[in-house]
Amino acid sequence: MDKIDHLRREIAKRESELADLKSQLAVAESEHRTQDESKAWRWPLQDHEYQRYGRQMVVPSFGLQAQLRLKNSRVLVVGAGGLGCPAAAYLAGAGVGVLGLVDADEVEVSNLHRQVAHSTGRVGMSKVLSAITYLRELNPTITYKSHREHLSPHNAQAIVSQYDLVLDCTDHPTSRYLVSDACILLRRPLVSASAFQTSGQLIVLNSPPGKGPCYRCVFPRPPPPESVVGCGEGGVLGPVVGVMGVLQALEAIKLIARGGLEAAEGEEGAGEQRVLIFSAMGDGPSFRSVRMRGRRKDCFACSAEADLTLEHLETSVDYVQFCGVAKPVAVLRPEERITVKQYCEIRAAHSEHTLLDVREKEHFSLGSIPGAINVPISRFNRGDEMPELTAAAGKDGPIYVVCRVGNDSQVAARKLKDLGFDNGGERFVGDISGGIQAWRGAVDPTLPFL
Repeated sequence: MDKIDHLRREIAKRESELADLKSQLAVAESEHRTQDESKAWRWPLQDHEYQRYGRQMVVPSFGLQAQLRLKNSRVLVVGAGGLGCPAAAYLAGAGVGVLGLVDADEVEVSNLHRQVAHSTGRVGMSKVLSAITYLRELNPTITYKSHREHLSPHNAQAIVSQYDLVLDCTDHPTSRYLVSDACILLRRPLVSASAFQTSGQLIVLNSPPGKGPCYRCVFPRPPPPESVVGCGEGGVLGPVVGVMGVLQALEAIKLIARGGLEAAEGEEGAGEQRVLIFSAMGDGPSFRSVRMRGRRKDCFACSAEADLTLEHLETSVDYVQFCGVAKPVAVLRPEERITVKQYCEIRAAHSEHTLLDVREKEHFSLGSIPGAINVPISRFNRGDEMPELTAAAGKDGPIYVVCRVGNDSQVAARKLKDLGFDNGGERFVGDISGGIQAWRGAVDPTLPFL
């Protein structure tokens, strides 16, 4: 596998280098053509630009002036994942002058169902380089800038200050607060979006700069850390993320085309601000718009009395601490838990017992330990009737609980004890530490794991 991974990385690297050479060739050919015609040419755009962007320039209320604004714009996309890929593709296609991408991750197979700028052949490659390889094939005539690092308080000023407009295509509250704070301090409009499972939302912030609300105005307090569930755990439909990324690009193009990148002057407000909410399920996809309150007078970042500065951002703001860190679940004592190895020995001895798998049914349906009974943790939390547990209570032997990584299983085991399934301590009720992930690693590597 190491040799295969190495060869894949080498192929991806050389594909990127080839795409770069093709891009340089296309630009050189374009420059050569325009040089021959330079004495006679009297139009503000080059011939190849009229060919490439003509279909959007003839749209009513768009025109040449909007295209010139796009050509002179510098746009930063933070995150080259599910949102960033379609957003960057449509911005590149529209002809922004400079397009920057920020991301430190590498392409994984699990990304490909929604991160459409990447490919199977570029698995293991930097997401930024992979995306730029794709974008250069789409439009080699604009400038791409790669930032192969995570945006942080230490580099935010240096990166964001190079651009006129920012798109937040990240997937965690810590990143969203950081991007918003940097945009407030550097007076950059921000187009922020998120997507999860079958829904998404879109907000345009700090627009016009110095007037519109920031992310902290809309969400002054971060969500509880235990409520933040990633795509790996909760899942996401690829087209949902794609819709939101395309809408981000659309809002960015509208801002640029209308000349909305300049900082606001005078006393006029920012006008009505709205949040767009998208739902993919039901009888059909639906959108609804919710009115958003303006700037908060007590906002930490953008109010008149705000103490936030660029120096403060770089040296003093701890976004991880602000958003909180979900503490490891520890509701069972060590003696109430068993290891995967111990459970293997129990199965080998054919000891009578009950195994409850508390993952949601969608996870369970993809693969499970033979003999497991599926009782999702959500049913425990809702207090639903669970006839499977009644059946388990009537059997002899201990009850073992398993989940994805060993967190929900502890919670479920504790609830079972509280409901009296341990017969006052006479019957063992506990969980398998490490969950399905540990089982897959130590016992059955063929078991699918998400």
